[in-house]
Amino acid sequence: MEATGSRAHGGDGVAGAGEAALACTGLTIRFGDFTALADVTLSLAPRRIHAVCGQNGAGKTSFARACAGLIAPADGAIAISGRPLRAGQVADARAAGVELVHQSFALPPSFTVAEAMEFGLTGRAGAIYTRRGLQARWAGHLRALGVEAKPSARIRDLPVETQQAVEIARALAGEARILILDEPTAVLSPTATEALFARLRRLRDTGVTILIILHKIREVLAVADTVTVLRGGRLVAGPEDAGSVTSDSLARAIIGAPLRPAADAAADAAAGSVSRDDASEDLAALVGAATPHGMSRHPETATRRVAELAGVSTRPATDGQRLDAVDLVVRAGEILGIAGVEGNGQRPLVEALAGLVPLARGAVALDEADVTALSLAERRRRGLRIIPFERNTEGLSLSSPLWENFAARSLLGRSALALIDPKRLRGEAEAAFATWDVRYGSVENPARSLSGGNAQKVILAREIDAEARLIIMAQPTRGLDLGATAFVWQAMREARARGLGLILISSDLDELFDISDRVVVLQGGRVAGRFDPPYDLAAVGAAMVGGDH
Repeated sequence: MEATGSRAHGGDGVAGAGEAALACTGLTIRFGDFTALADVTLSLAPRRIHAVCGQNGAGKTSFARACAGLIAPADGAIAISGRPLRAGQVADARAAGVELVHQSFALPPSFTVAEAMEFGLTGRAGAIYTRRGLQARWAGHLRALGVEAKPSARIRDLPVETQQAVEIARALAGEARILILDEPTAVLSPTATEALFARLRRLRDTGVTILIILHKIREVLAVADTVTVLRGGRLVAGPEDAGSVTSDSLARAIIGAPLRPAADAAADAAAGSVSRDDASEDLAALVGAATPHGMSRHPETATRRVAELAGVSTRPATDGQRLDAVDLVVRAGEILGIAGVEGNGQRPLVEALAGLVPLARGAVALDEADVTALSLAERRRRGLRIIPFERNTEGLSLSSPLWENFAARSLLGRSALALIDPKRLRGEAEAAFATWDVRYGSVENPARSLSGGNAQKVILAREIDAEARLIIMAQPTRGLDLGATAFVWQAMREARARGLGLILISSDLDELFDISDRVVVLQGGRVAGRFDPPYDLAAVGAAMVGGDH
């Protein structure tokens, strides 16, 4: 895949393919002194699925938001079907048929599906709505799009993949001709991702042009008709016919550095000699290529139990999730993968291990000592560490300085009267960030100033310390680019090599199969299957959905 700078291409890889559905010329976006997008010129053909790829901070979301009228570019122009789009005008973009589905769902969770569908669409002055009328109004639209959601259901009660389907249906309610999706697979299971891609292909076949931002190469190659790569805010490749793109050429374009042969990097990874800088660059070896699917990477020599759940049941949470008689063991020097369709007990599992919820039955042990009655602070003192599901809401205080976010580990459980030395804590943060290769301006900067990958590195630097014994990693690579994912995987391998026990909760089966020593499937809050390598995809998938295995 060759870099093409800012040259315009036919959206389907064929010159003269017709008027572009979306075209931009010299598009430049700045936030103060920071240039998010620089002189991007491209043309996307109608009725195609166009993938836009790149690392975190490459300018993908800025590009999407500018096309949707949410950002006014500093320079350049955007045209929809040959008609210029007024800069920064959402109403104009929507009138032109452009709809953006954000990575973070935007529909009010307390609304019913019918209310959410109507929300912001009609704006009819003096209009009177009834619940029954709204439900009847949108039932046919949802059915036509294959969305399996009752119009009367509350958004918050729907599975995550159904919430996303409603978001897309809502975007299409205004007869959208260009649908932009920002990282739509980040919250989906593999099965739900396949269903999403099938839905997008049907939309394409009905005449909708789709622009989709993706991180995972296999997903790009599975769904895209054309591929475009941004790096450092510049167009470096494409739009190019996806049929002419390989995973290696796409990885090279995204990373912008030569990749060593996978076998060489795999040997280094197995020996624990890959540096953190290498982990950011040697993508092919560290993301899915270091070892074949299902091949165990850790000899079963360790017997010490760093964590154990014995018959653990929890009371149902507000979203209905609970654990039901779960038995689980994590040994020193192993990565235990937790698979399951999202919402089947993953969060209660973390909460039970952390002591955040009282148990209805059962017991929890850390390092073979009963900690059922102990607080989170005491469990942390015994070596429990957590990489939370949502790094921006559970892992970091976005408005607080970086040093305060890092210092939280040493302040938890301390007396409010204890003396705090900010200078020392700032120094500790700077030293840790250097070790973990966090890219930041100043430790005084708020956490919101970081990219997703660097935000996750801050959490890793804080949680994987010398006293750690058990690390729970909940969706640690969700929303991360390929280089950042490689970094997280290498950190997990290094922790395992030190004899720590790790629990990896992930909706990505490829990730689980590549790095886990064992995999346990949760379904309905119960253990639905236990698997050792080599893993059987069909059997694991059947356990996830409650089928025979």
